Amino acid sequence: MHLSENEGIEANTFVVTGGLGFVGSALCLELVRRGARQVRAFDLRLTSPWSDDLKNHGVRLIQGDLTRKKEVDKALRGADCVFHLASYGMSGKEMLQFGRVDEVNISGTCLVLEACLEFEIRRLVYVSTYNVVFGGKEIVNGNESLPYFPIDDHVDSYGRSKSIAEQLILKHNGRPFKKNNGKRLYTCAIRPAAIYGPGEERHFPRIVSFAKLGLLPFKIGDSNVKTDWVYVDNLVLAIILASMGLLDDIPNKGGHPVAAGQPYFISDGSPINSFEFLRPLLRSLDYDLPKAALSVSHALILGRMFSAIYTVLYPWLNRWWLPQPLILPAEVYKVGVTHYFSFLKAREELGYVPMVSPREGMAATISYWQERKRKTLDGPNIYAWLFVVVGMISLFGVAYLPDIGPVPLLRAISLFLFRSMWVIRAVFVLSMAAHFGEGLYAWHLAKMVDPANARAWFWQTFALGFFSLRFLLKRAKS
Repeated sequence: MHLSENEGIEANTFVVTGGLGFVGSALCLELVRRGARQVRAFDLRLTSPWSDDLKNHGVRLIQGDLTRKKEVDKALRGADCVFHLASYGMSGKEMLQFGRVDEVNISGTCLVLEACLEFEIRRLVYVSTYNVVFGGKEIVNGNESLPYFPIDDHVDSYGRSKSIAEQLILKHNGRPFKKNNGKRLYTCAIRPAAIYGPGEERHFPRIVSFAKLGLLPFKIGDSNVKTDWVYVDNLVLAIILASMGLLDDIPNKGGHPVAAGQPYFISDGSPINSFEFLRPLLRSLDYDLPKAALSVSHALILGRMFSAIYTVLYPWLNRWWLPQPLILPAEVYKVGVTHYFSFLKAREELGYVPMVSPREGMAATISYWQERKRKTLDGPNIYAWLFVVVGMISLFGVAYLPDIGPVPLLRAISLFLFRSMWVIRAVFVLSMAAHFGEGLYAWHLAKMVDPANARAWFWQTFALGFFSLRFLLKRAKS
């Protein structure tokens, strides 16, 4: 398919569901750049890290719930093409909110389809997932001829719901509109690999956060396990090419869109072990890389434990104070079992060729995360926190609390080391004074090298002492 880069975009109106997200916002901006008449970003959120940029480029932001028909209809009415990116439950705690996952991914997709038919929107591009065909069994250089993974065998509701939604989307391809005027709805599905790039908000923040805390103690699976990744700009290109592939007025095509009813795998075309892929990023941030390896079977046991614990905590899954689970079963399969696919079909039918190489994409991602780290509070891993905080609390208990719980044992050990209660209390007071002094010094130094976080540096250093101060000294030196 050889078309101009703006074919089917100029003078057209587009709706991007999930338009305030990482990929959605990039797609909106690219559509504006290519001359779209109007671009609407339909999202549950009112703001996001990209919302100001979208507004500045003339994108219309529409807040609404994908599961409410009136709000979907309002957003889609008058559109020429819809990009359906909105979904729920891709990773972390969201994966365990089964009802919401089905409501958004299945019921929401049904409402989008109904609106497309009602308002005679002729093009619908659905952003799906590898998980519609992958469920934990090895796939090497797979293609679109692979059957859907059995619905009842999915280990997570996200993969199952996305599979159902994709099949609904593709079965609606060619559906005539109600007015029976000869026009039809044309649909296709893009199945992207794991997405990365500057600002990615699902996987990388969680990975970097765990690495910072020292909670990436092991790799999962063998070192020869390979998976696909796709840089955000490459994915946006593929999505736009797919929309062009749904045009029914292309010369020499007989009125039949080349992409109609078709799924397409999209990646950078460079399968790699996920931990090796992340190595340059974590190393650039001075975070420890996992050295030990855990087999998939053992990692699944761990994942099921976290799944059971967080299922019990279901009523609080949306609370900010509940951290993300370390790993869940579906995530074990994603990083621990080889599965990568060919994008040959997308290249031959859509003209897709990745324009950003993995090296260039990772370099841009590293630059973003290094800048982000410079702007945020840095600190030691969780083991240093536990050592200092538990140590100070224990010292306070030994010095001042009555004989309750473990205090008698701790006091006996302390008396063996320090010989008298007077010395123990003096050690505690001097320790607190030292921490306070280090906190004041950290606040003073941060006012010069990191003023935005000066107060946070004081409190962290007051709590941790030199374990925190050394990070600020390193930043000042650099």
